[in-house]
Amino acid sequence: MRTKNRFLCGAVATVIAAMGTVVSAAETFKTLSLSESIDLALKRSVLIHAAREGIKGAEAQRREAFTGFLPRFSTSYSYTRLNDDPTVTSPGYSMILPAPIGAVKIPSSTYQAGTKDNYNWDVEVAQPLFAGGGIAANYEASRIGEDIARFDEIATVQDVVQEVKIAYFNILKADRILTVAGQSIARLTAHRDMAQAFYDVGAIPKNDLLFAEVELANGRQLLLRAENGVEMAKSKFNTLLRREINAPVEVEDILNERPFEKTLNVCIADALKNRPEIRSYLLRVEQAKSMVKFAKSEYYPNVSLIGNYAKYGDTPGVAGSPYQDQENWYVMAAAKWNFWEWGKTRNRVEAGISRENRAADVLANLRDQIALEVKNAFLLLHEAAKQIRVAKKAIEQAEENFRINTERYREQVGTATDVIDAQSLLTKAGSDHDNSLGDYNISRARLERAMGIVWSDGAE
Repeated sequence: MRTKNRFLCGAVATVIAAMGTVVSAAETFKTLSLSESIDLALKRSVLIHAAREGIKGAEAQRREAFTGFLPRFSTSYSYTRLNDDPTVTSPGYSMILPAPIGAVKIPSSTYQAGTKDNYNWDVEVAQPLFAGGGIAANYEASRIGEDIARFDEIATVQDVVQEVKIAYFNILKADRILTVAGQSIARLTAHRDMAQAFYDVGAIPKNDLLFAEVELANGRQLLLRAENGVEMAKSKFNTLLRREINAPVEVEDILNERPFEKTLNVCIADALKNRPEIRSYLLRVEQAKSMVKFAKSEYYPNVSLIGNYAKYGDTPGVAGSPYQDQENWYVMAAAKWNFWEWGKTRNRVEAGISRENRAADVLANLRDQIALEVKNAFLLLHEAAKQIRVAKKAIEQAEENFRINTERYREQVGTATDVIDAQSLLTKAGSDHDNSLGDYNISRARLERAMGIVWSDGAE
């Protein structure tokens, strides 16, 4: 009975494990939409995580810069051991007293003025009152740095979205090309079978049969390359989503020609307004200006209010001694001005101005490059759209051409070469159409990225 129970328990465990495997497989083979793919990539991307860490670092630097406005507290504790007790020597002198005493000479004397063991503890607070605008300029530069980090994160998100879109459409394009290759194999196989039948009855020479078999072999090689293309596209997709590289991939087929109605000028205007890189460099120019102000602050003195409280003693408890009070305090205003450092401040200011000019030049070049990027993507998008229309017409003509040549060969009034050529033209037309359709969607993704669009489902 116990053996039977163990067998039943084992069987139940096996069934549960099998059910878990089925569930896991169902999850693995879940068909992913483009939006789901983007969401997964954004959640798992280490590049986005790194950008967010950059924001945290910039926030910490801003908080650090703010502390420059606040008072600073410090404390110290020290112990000093002297080789001997400190003494004070009073020199001898002479004095004349009234008669009958007359002249009297007072000898020198030595008195103890301290102890060998000396303990000191003090607390100091310093409040900056004036720093030539340096504290405010440093804080402003740090605050701008935080905003720059946020725009850098947006740019990283847009890059990840673009890469996922391209990988997604590359899978669909590769699948379509694989389908075309499979259709080509079917046509070549049918032609080979027809040639075999004609050869068996002596209607054609063996060369025609061999020709059909060679073309079928070539078609299988194209099919193999198409299969590899699908696998490579899926591996790229899995890498972007940080999935296991060989994980099965199923995506929704949304490869179509969605109309794009915006003009080139509108696209460029949107890009110059939306691109986070432009906003980031605008802030870098402002940050460079703040750093120039920070450097110029060294032309002015620093003024601080300082308060100090100190305790002294000849024991570690700083409880005082017979020779000195236990505690003391003072408040003072202090000004420090480095008025001559051999041109150090002037050179630092000039370096800051150069960085400001450089940031402005980079910003101007960035605007030009973004406009060029938008135009290139716009032209490629419309080129692909035209190629799609041409390819559709070519498919219709190639299908009719293949049908006619196949019928002619079946009636033995056409040649095998005519059929193979027609088949090749039909395969090429199908591949050209699918390539153009994939390129259209990829070019649209690149154009959306160039325009600074974070995510678009295709709605205009």
